[in-house]
Amino acid sequence: MKKYGFILALICAISWPLYSSALETANEFLKRLDSKLMPESYEAYRRLINEEPNGKKKEYSFFTLKNGTDKVALLYLAPASEKGRSTLRIGENMWLFIPNVNKPVRITSLQSVVGGIFNNADIMAVEYSAEYDAQYDSETPKERILSLKAKNKTITYDKLKMWIAKDGEYLRKVECYGSSGVLIKTLEFKADKNFGGGIFRPSVIETHSPLYKDYRSTIIYEKIRAKKVQSEAFTLPFMGRIKEFQ
Repeated sequence: MKKYGFILALICAISWPLYSSALETANEFLKRLDSKLMPESYEAYRRLINEEPNGKKKEYSFFTLKNGTDKVALLYLAPASEKGRSTLRIGENMWLFIPNVNKPVRITSLQSVVGGIFNNADIMAVEYSAEYDAQYDSETPKERILSLKAKNKTITYDKLKMWIAKDGEYLRKVECYGSSGVLIKTLEFKADKNFGGGIFRPSVIETHSPLYKDYRSTIIYEKIRAKKVQSEAFTLPFMGRIKEFQ
């Protein structure tokens, strides 16, 4: 009897992680992953580097504010030719502000104000759980894989496939697909970093695309801090004054 009891206990110990994870829906897991990636409201400093096949590089620096699940404001710090520009996202609506024009202009999520492989939606990303419904796809010995489907047709990518490390549950890779099923780009999340304030996440996102052969774009997070941001910062009249929050 002791032998059978030991075997039963061993089976329970092995199956418990599977059972406990089954109690959490894929959407709940995705929302928890979002909370590990970023605070609900924050400020961040980032660099973006575009690399071309001939070795040419162009670098940008941004100051970013986010509030809730649908508002992002971004101020260009460098290069000098772009300094003072800003972009604003409210839901799926986006605008670009150029100081000498002094009037916000509508832009789309698939456009790229900075060129390269990252588009406006990538640079001003909101939470995955706000835009996608998730399902458990499969597992490897080291990773859990989710399949994500856009909640509506206005979302930039129709489907995502997401790899999350089991150890620490850190995002490792995201494949982005169009409505036709074509792979548009792959995002790789690297260089886990402790930013303080309980924020520990990948600090580097690299992207490559079969549509842009031998091109590469990289976003590097230099600073992230949880911060409650006034709603005024996410309005069209305030786009020229985002630097006041630095």
